[in-house]
Amino acid sequence: MNAPVDVTQATFKNEVIEADTPVLVDFWAEWCGPCRKLSPLLDEIAQEMDGQVKVAKVNVDNERALGAMFQVMSIPAVMLFKDGKKVDEFVGVRPKSEIVSKIQAQL
Repeated sequence: MNAPVDVTQATFKNEVIEADTPVLVDFWAEWCGPCRKLSPLLDEIAQEMDGQVKVAKVNVDNERALGAMFQVMSIPAVMLFKDGKKVDEFVGVRPKSEIVSKIQAQL
């Protein structure tokens, strides 16, 4: 069972930039209500699309430098990386089907 990976500034390059598969990165915080609504959807996607996509989570309270590096102004901010480059992004809660279609477009 594949679960989202917690990513820090120290592990971002290895987990996201150098990943063999597309990586969906969720920039979130514990106090954020919409982040808590989005989290179970991302958990499901991580399980259902195991091997096709990696789901990573960045706690912006703990990893302010990463949030600043990617100019995260609102959360949840979700970015899709492929071959080390950001290829898509959205802010806020989206339907699972919309998130999956964004991922499938990069497979």
